[in-house]
Amino acid sequence: METAVATMEAAQGLPMHLAHFQFYGYGQEGAKGFSSGAARLMEAFHRHPNITMDVGQVLFEQMVTVSGDVIAQYSRRGDASPSKWVVWEAECDGAGGVVPYRYRERSFVNTLQWAVGLEIFLLAEDPWRLFFTTDHPNGAPFTAYPELIRLLMDADYRASVMARLDQEALALTLLPHLRREFSLHDIAVMTRAAAARLLGLEDRGHLCPGAIADVAVYRPQADKRAMFTDAAWVWKGGRLVVREGAVVDRPAGSALTIEPCYDRRIERDVKAYLDRFYSLSLDHFTVGGVAFEREDAERFRSIRAA
Repeated sequence: METAVATMEAAQGLPMHLAHFQFYGYGQEGAKGFSSGAARLMEAFHRHPNITMDVGQVLFEQMVTVSGDVIAQYSRRGDASPSKWVVWEAECDGAGGVVPYRYRERSFVNTLQWAVGLEIFLLAEDPWRLFFTTDHPNGAPFTAYPELIRLLMDADYRASVMARLDQEALALTLLPHLRREFSLHDIAVMTRAAAARLLGLEDRGHLCPGAIADVAVYRPQADKRAMFTDAAWVWKGGRLVVREGAVVDRPAGSALTIEPCYDRRIERDVKAYLDRFYSLSLDHFTVGGVAFEREDAERFRSIRAA
């Protein structure tokens, strides 16, 4: 957690996005030297309006960790569930590992991870700077979003889940004392509007005239997980693709690219670094236009990054 706070300070007011922040929200309190640092983390987040972040919520179900950190993945191979894993390394520059994992309700560490993510959500004062993610697939698959939405919108349901978890871990968090419930507006901001604004996409993330008609309609239900699991109606780019819960059309998606503005002189320093320390040149990291040469490709220029 202290490293994360120092990173915010180091930005010196410049825009910075911090990814899957739950994994950095830890302190060193308690008998195990492992506790929640979410309160301290969010205090710093509120002091730095230049910072945006996504949570990377952990949920109790089957998922799979995918990482370029070969040593970390290899060291956790014994935790693989089911018991299969793969780690590879190619010329020291291309490497990665895939280890399946299941977060467990009675695990001290897993309970703390779950709680810290929810603390970050519930302590956030500005949903426009906090984004709704599970660090797919490392924290949970994105298909588990309805469960996360219910946890945030239903304090009683959240308490019922906590009753099944490791109580020693929960005692090292503020979560049992947080009764906040998110509104539909909060969910819409974090999952739709805020992301569009961050990327500078003015034609989506809202329902104003002229916006691209990507619209999902849900039937109101007390069980928010059930409500968000099955949309009643969905339009994609103005085309009806789900009617009364049934898929009626499967249009091809669009390739969206962002062309951020930046000082081109930095390429000289990056090239010099790669030439000195890597066997791959800067050209190897360039995504050519051929990857997006499709008739339905849409290109956007982000001016917020300037």
